[in-house]
Amino acid sequence: MKLQTQIPLQSEPHNQIDYHSKIALFGSCFVENIGEKFNYFKLQNFQNPFGILFHPLAIESLVANAINSKTYTEEDIFFHNEQWHCYEAHSKLSSDNKDDLLHALNNAVQSTNQQIHQATHVIITLGTAWVYRHIASDVIVANCHKVPQKQFTKELLTVDEISESLQAIVALTKSVNPKASVIFTVSPVRHIKDGFVENTQSKAHLVAAIHQVVEPRKQQYYFPSYEIMLDELRDYRFYKADMLHPNDVAVNYIWEKFKQVWISEKAHKTLNEVDVIQKGLQHRPFNSNSTSHKAFLQSLKDKQNQLQQSFSHIVF
Repeated sequence: MKLQTQIPLQSEPHNQIDYHSKIALFGSCFVENIGEKFNYFKLQNFQNPFGILFHPLAIESLVANAINSKTYTEEDIFFHNEQWHCYEAHSKLSSDNKDDLLHALNNAVQSTNQQIHQATHVIITLGTAWVYRHIASDVIVANCHKVPQKQFTKELLTVDEISESLQAIVALTKSVNPKASVIFTVSPVRHIKDGFVENTQSKAHLVAAIHQVVEPRKQQYYFPSYEIMLDELRDYRFYKADMLHPNDVAVNYIWEKFKQVWISEKAHKTLNEVDVIQKGLQHRPFNSNSTSHKAFLQSLKDKQNQLQQSFSHIVF
């Protein structure tokens, strides 16, 4: 008896991720879920330098500013609720010191520029098609920073607007790094604050737009994390207590699917070796002074040294 419908997935025949790959991840909070897996397994990655970015125009702005080496000045930031903010960045970069914020923004731009030039894979995760336009400046922002809502208008990006933005992201990336593979995905996180119907409409626009851009022959791909959540994990037990975000079981499940498609078979052995070491490091002994525990720690150390001889970037 089959109790689950499964999305047919095939291992990508080209450009797979291994321990020599450099992965840049931009987008919604689901980037952090998958990014945590890259960190855990010690794959080389660079995540959301401007913090979580929910919609495509915010990601396009970051990529454009990074490639053009934009320098942020006082004109790009504002003071609100006892902190300095930038409409182009997440509040995690906000600071009570404007010089600190400008330093963080300009460092992030430089780092992003470097990472886009070097990336073998760029993963873009889109969260929503809903955007907020700042009325005074007539600019769509990445984050409202709890500025009163009356200062913004809320808009739904059309499929064509999203598609154009994604094409711009790809063109900008390929202009400095033509060999990079670009992987698009839609976040399975439900944006219910927009409304139930509005969330569905938003996700539909994102999915439709991405499929106008996906072209494997040009190294532009789609990974169905949204569909896996909806069609294979269609039960609230796979959500956190807020019923909006995938829980650890769901994230692990989607990661296994991603690994099946995108992580090279050759890298699986190293993934397993890293996993053994990570679990060993998390082990809490009954007696830390026992001979057996000291032998266990030495064995772990030997395994770490062995891995680092093959991959110098791996640090535990």
